[in-house]
Amino acid sequence: MPAPELPATTDVVVIGAGLAGLVATAELTRAGHRVVLLEQEPAASLGGQAWWSFGGLFLVDSPEQRRLGIRDSADLALADWLGSADFAADGADANPRAWAEGFVDFAAGELRPWLHGLGVRWFPAVQWAERGGYLADGHGNSVPRFHVTWGTGPAILTPFVESLRQAWRDGLVEVRFRHRVTALTTTDGRVTGVAGEVLAADAGLGRGQRSSREAVGGFEVTASAVVVAAGGIGANHDLVRATWPAEFGALPARMLSGVPDHVDGAMITAAAAAGGQVLNAGRMWHYPEGIANHDPVWTAHGIRLLPGPTSLWLDADGHRLPAPLFPGFDSLGALRHLTSRGHDHSWFVLNKAIMGTEFALSGSEQNPDLTGKDVRAVLQRALPGAVGPVERFAELSSEFVWANTPADLAAGMNALTDSDGHSDERDGHSDERNERSDERNGHSGRIDGAELARTIAARDRQVATGLGKDLQVTATAMARRYVVDRLIRVAPPAAMLDPKDGPLLAVRLSVLTRKTLGGLHTNPTGQVLRPDGSPLAGVWAAGEAAGFGGGGMHGHRALEGTFLGGCLFSGRVAGRAVAAALRA
Repeated sequence: MPAPELPATTDVVVIGAGLAGLVATAELTRAGHRVVLLEQEPAASLGGQAWWSFGGLFLVDSPEQRRLGIRDSADLALADWLGSADFAADGADANPRAWAEGFVDFAAGELRPWLHGLGVRWFPAVQWAERGGYLADGHGNSVPRFHVTWGTGPAILTPFVESLRQAWRDGLVEVRFRHRVTALTTTDGRVTGVAGEVLAADAGLGRGQRSSREAVGGFEVTASAVVVAAGGIGANHDLVRATWPAEFGALPARMLSGVPDHVDGAMITAAAAAGGQVLNAGRMWHYPEGIANHDPVWTAHGIRLLPGPTSLWLDADGHRLPAPLFPGFDSLGALRHLTSRGHDHSWFVLNKAIMGTEFALSGSEQNPDLTGKDVRAVLQRALPGAVGPVERFAELSSEFVWANTPADLAAGMNALTDSDGHSDERDGHSDERNERSDERNGHSGRIDGAELARTIAARDRQVATGLGKDLQVTATAMARRYVVDRLIRVAPPAAMLDPKDGPLLAVRLSVLTRKTLGGLHTNPTGQVLRPDGSPLAGVWAAGEAAGFGGGGMHGHRALEGTFLGGCLFSGRVAGRAVAAALRA
């Protein structure tokens, strides 16, 4: 049966059927309001980026933490957040900071019981992401806070998808896929609805696959309120490069994408055209640990490699990154270090035994045991050797280079970089920008075998002391004091060149675009603000489009587990605020 005609008027239009949009819709329909939910992608992509996620949530002083002996508090979490965010002291970040304080309170209070009441559960081994390694008031999590959802990202979406279905059965929501909003319509300075294009159906496309932009019609909807929840800019590599701060060099021509093609920032631009302010556009959260997906779903599809702290992290010339830029400590700091020197890739160097203990892959599809809630398969993670998906990825990926000696490993690393010519599979450009940067920064992008051998041997001497002065060796030893790290995440101290733990392994890492930390400037209720700070009447924003709240509640850096949490929080706040405004 054909879908009923799109209503010409409704109480609220929600733009984007990702997590933030679904949460806002759930709050609005629970309050009895009529909603039109518009999504440019096919129905298969319901849930957006959250479906692809590992399902990590930043929770504070949780039962899971307390069972593991972790002493956490809202005060400690906020201190960590502010040390990472580095908000502007002149008041420019007043709303982002207000959202940050609200989110930390939420993460320490309502977030877990709210989700628990909706049927969400968590893997009991809390992970320690973004360890920082700076002084007490600097970036990083003082304690483990990364709670992996049992069922990963899809399990977080489940209650909100079910709420959507129930609201549809109750006649409170109309959902239209392949409806791309191109403009917010205004009357006398107030947003009063949306206009856009109906896109070609693209029947049969799978989740996340690139869809057509062929317009086959148009639409307009008038509404008392509009909620913009259409995501960030991560797949728009040209825009990502253009807004990346020049003080940290240039992002390379060759990048991978951690989000599907439709994440292009178009709705942020449309909201700005209607009068909204975009705040902190240059603040982003991309990863330097991306590896090309051997079975891609979208253009330049990359996966984030989640390492433990033992691997040596080398730049494109084979030099170790400076302390504390160790694996898992400061992702953005490592990225800035590499881009400021003109490197388009870096390397993890380790051995097979370290890979078996420390490597994991981000994403729901890369963790079928956790996503499928398979207890027996999850228990296999505690056994020696890499988990199945990592083993298979290592076998199939060209980014993994194996060898028995440092000299042979260096030769394999050089052969890999020589073989692909550093071309950009997204835009087809030759990597002339990177070549010019190589010349300007005096690096060759080649690994010297003798120097690699010396680097590994120097590290091994430090491990052999049982103490040592190498800050990465001592940080790794400290990590093993935490029971989860000791059991499943951090390899015991051992010589990397020990043949029984071989062969040696190098993994080429590329920049993986991911999150927009800035976005539409919103007040603490989620209402979009004009450049003069006054509300843009009729429109609210949530999720990545709003920088997860306020136009950038993370500030300059994130603590991980805060993106899904930020969508949940901002979607709930915006939905409840709109409901309250409609009642007034």
